[in-house]
Amino acid sequence: MEPQHDLLGGLRTEWQRTARSAASRLACSRFLAQHPELPPLRAYDLGDVIRYLEPRGGLRVEQRAVLVTALLRDAADPMIHRALLQTLLPGVVSVTRQLRFGNGIVDAPHEALDQALGLMSELISDWAGQERTYAAPDLLSALKGRLRRWLLKEKDARAATSMELLDGDSGAYGDPILARLTSLAQGPEQRLARLTYARVYQGTSLKELAAADRSAPRALQAELQHFATRFLL
Repeated sequence: MEPQHDLLGGLRTEWQRTARSAASRLACSRFLAQHPELPPLRAYDLGDVIRYLEPRGGLRVEQRAVLVTALLRDAADPMIHRALLQTLLPGVVSVTRQLRFGNGIVDAPHEALDQALGLMSELISDWAGQERTYAAPDLLSALKGRLRRWLLKEKDARAATSMELLDGDSGAYGDPILARLTSLAQGPEQRLARLTYARVYQGTSLKELAAADRSAPRALQAELQHFATRFLL
């Protein structure tokens, strides 16, 4: 991941400062006072609270679940929101990895990860105040759904953009095949003309084209070969 795009690293660095701030200490004191159901925590600030949620933080799994539930309930508080996001960062990375960091859809892995971080922050805001026994897995499951939908929209949008470039390609007059595709793109063969253009002139993979066209890669390849033989060669 390129340093200039390392939002994840930036969040972790920023938390090191925020976790020890006066606002963090005040939010921690208020949070502990409002939740007597929590296990005893020796916490001076939210940084201490979050450390209890680590695998070696000293709490049992069920106790960590109770703590995350309480954090979500109070997540309307910006400091609690930030603390909850911080403890979910490894899960956000895991979800993005499960979706292959948008490989084949976005230009770089950091784009999918940055989007996932933003979506998780939105989820926390949307769900703030809710009582969820399994808050962490629920949030991560919802994130996976939202991120998958975003990736599908990105795939469709990029495929559509690639197809539309054919309409304004200035090289049509110097390239007989491109000129032929431009002509065919205005008639009944426009679907295959635009798909051929994206494949040949834009370098779009057959897998990406098939996904955008809602067709099987092998069937689409046969269609494109037949189209080229009939109209271009």
